[in-house]
Amino acid sequence: MSDAESPDDDFEPVQVFGDETEMDLRPGSDDCYKCSTCDTNCPVAEVEDEFPGPKFQGPEQWRLKRKGDHDIDDSVMKCSNCMRCDGACPSNVPLSQMHNTARGEYVDEQMDKLSVEYLRNRMLSNYRLLASLGSKVPRLANFVMGLGVTSWLGEKVMGIPSEREMPEFATQTFREWWSERGGNATSKERAREARAERGGSQVSNPDKRVAYFHGCYANYNTPEVGKAMVRVFESFGYEVMVPPQRCSGTPMFANGMLDDARRAAETNVEEFVAAIGDGADVVASCTSCSMSLRQEYPELFDLHGIEDLSNNTYEALEYLRIHEDLEGELADTEVDFPDVAYHAPCHARNQGLEGQAVEVTESIDGVEAHDVGDSCSGISGTYGWKEEHYDTSMKIGEEMFEHMEAADADTGMTECPTCAMQMEHGTGYEIKHPLELLETALVEE
Repeated sequence: MSDAESPDDDFEPVQVFGDETEMDLRPGSDDCYKCSTCDTNCPVAEVEDEFPGPKFQGPEQWRLKRKGDHDIDDSVMKCSNCMRCDGACPSNVPLSQMHNTARGEYVDEQMDKLSVEYLRNRMLSNYRLLASLGSKVPRLANFVMGLGVTSWLGEKVMGIPSEREMPEFATQTFREWWSERGGNATSKERAREARAERGGSQVSNPDKRVAYFHGCYANYNTPEVGKAMVRVFESFGYEVMVPPQRCSGTPMFANGMLDDARRAAETNVEEFVAAIGDGADVVASCTSCSMSLRQEYPELFDLHGIEDLSNNTYEALEYLRIHEDLEGELADTEVDFPDVAYHAPCHARNQGLEGQAVEVTESIDGVEAHDVGDSCSGISGTYGWKEEHYDTSMKIGEEMFEHMEAADADTGMTECPTCAMQMEHGTGYEIKHPLELLETALVEE
């Protein structure tokens, strides 16, 4: 066992619904004593003078609703959903839960469903649908998405900034690779062989079984991250399951598409609770996905089994640090891997995971990780993919770009795929995932 603490020691979803069947966050607003700490920690409020900040978006709006039928202020759509306000609040006001709920109400009741903004946001928040189509003809899709005229049309018609480059689709998705490799049966055999080689190492999970939530991006764009996750866990003797799954819902929460998010959550909760029943813990390689399953699902939905999923979900590196002597395994390793400028995503910070990647890297000879500080990357999922937020997104990211360029490394590393996009966009660096480093250190070719 490592010294890493279980997430259950640090995190419990805020329960504000009581026995009510409908969301009512007005009681939670009473816990706010207007210290404004959330505002001073908000990266959007820091660079955007017109954004009123999380205190207004959260408790003050709910106080207004107590007095009457006040509309939701449209500035709620300027919140990037980085969720830093949650960690900053000294009295545990459920700020991001208030923001998500307010955005959902604003979109449902006040946004024109035929507006370009609504259609664009709906498309961005349902990236899985777009990616599933593009990945059927990945070379053609990549060619078309890379054309200048496509970027021009995207900005003029849909409000997607032409400065952004659409991420390329992989020629083979993670799930296609997983199926071709033999799926769960192959993983089970490789895990058995690894355990035999290790002499039957003892772990707290007697079945040594994990269910992998790969998310959309590792499936359609960066399958090398999913492959690294599978190979690393199998090297420790874990059988990996890959249940059917949909988007975690993170981009849907950020765009107020709560009905879409609930439909995705219904599938994910059903499939992964079944895996938990089969003895697996749930592991995600994206910190926004683990954040969604752990915190946002139980805050926003009342699905059967949702607490089991929340209590049994982990980020991949975190899981290994809890259940294995990861630093001990890495102590005698030496890798041919570039030094990295590491950025901790906001959603990793919300889960108390901001230091783990650098700490783990320190155990490996041949590579150094330079922490580029606690600033937000600025992209926040789909936020930086909107023309009206692009400049704000880049202003927020300036500090991270400067620290990356000052670090003695020309490769970036992070657990969040959209932070990786912003890091690459702002510096031109190639970006790696910590699991790719672990694969290089621990998995024999």
